[in-house]
Amino acid sequence: MFQFDRRLLQHFDWVMLLMLLLVGGMALTNLYSSTYIAETGPSSIFYKQAIFYSVGLTLIFVLLTIDYHRIVKPGYALYGVILLLLVYTLFFVEAISGSQRWIDLGFFNLQPSEPAKLLLILVLASSYANAIVPGGYRLRDLVKPVLLTALPFVLILLQPDLGTALICAIIFVSMTLYVRLRWSTLGILCASGLVCAFVGWKYLLKDYQRKRIETFLNPEADPMNHGYQILQSKIAVGSGKVFGKGFMEGTQGHLHFLPERHTDFAFSVWGEEWGFAGSLFFLSCYFFMLIWGLNVAMAAKDKLGSILAFGCTMLIFWQAIINLFMIMGFLPVVGVPLPLFSYGGSSLLTNMLAIGIIMNVRMRSFTPDTPNAV
Repeated sequence: MFQFDRRLLQHFDWVMLLMLLLVGGMALTNLYSSTYIAETGPSSIFYKQAIFYSVGLTLIFVLLTIDYHRIVKPGYALYGVILLLLVYTLFFVEAISGSQRWIDLGFFNLQPSEPAKLLLILVLASSYANAIVPGGYRLRDLVKPVLLTALPFVLILLQPDLGTALICAIIFVSMTLYVRLRWSTLGILCASGLVCAFVGWKYLLKDYQRKRIETFLNPEADPMNHGYQILQSKIAVGSGKVFGKGFMEGTQGHLHFLPERHTDFAFSVWGEEWGFAGSLFFLSCYFFMLIWGLNVAMAAKDKLGSILAFGCTMLIFWQAIINLFMIMGFLPVVGVPLPLFSYGGSSLLTNMLAIGIIMNVRMRSFTPDTPNAV
């Protein structure tokens, strides 16, 4: 006989769903404006993203029917598959703009590095939840998590995709700090991080990646080339003033001064058209959604649920922080999109699945006591 626990509906996360719909509505509105062509109307990009949102919402509701403990079980197998896809992109995918990131599936260009971030969260959460380390993690306890992170990190870095690789590293650091380290371990990791940063800058970064960082420090030194993106983004955001220029009235975006206006610099278009007031409303909704995700992590009924919800929240949080700081000139341009807002099917579906996992943990946060099924 089919058993359905009514408490799942009682604990359905309406708050997270509402925030997702609000952010998604603003994202599609912004995309409509940034890609609108006067002669032909809305771009096909807008319709594709709307379809991706519909697919993402469907996947969320499917995901909610499966207990998150069962979702984690095939995590290592799916992690292995995504590593194979990352290897495939390095050897069998044609480079686009100097990067080998996308696999053409005919109806959809899959970017394996995007779901790789979510699968990394699944395997790290499984590893940390099953470990018993009284007193905090020692260095030898982190061998497995480090290896799990290093494999996708290196493969993504070789594409090359510095921004996504850094997100993988930041996810590892965030989740590791969340499960508690010994102070001695933390000191060793900090020192190792500084050494890795030096070695990476000296020997691993490509010339254009170094140029991006140098441009961030002084964009005016090369205003017509590498500094162009940052300067135009600042102009767009600043020109919006308090209430913005109005929907579809932004000059930086519509006159094509602003590059990548529907991907990396999507929020610059929003800031120009809706101004400080509109930006404040968007960011309030966006970060309330993330604060709610942290609340779900704190209220989870077990260690696995808590780590999963925290990892998924950090996935969206750090991408958002890096993107927003990037468009305001506080960080170098590293190609990190604004989750749920920038155009991109692989990124959107990955982040919506992360939201689905947070909602899943929230729905099952009640203490299992007497059955309440029908």
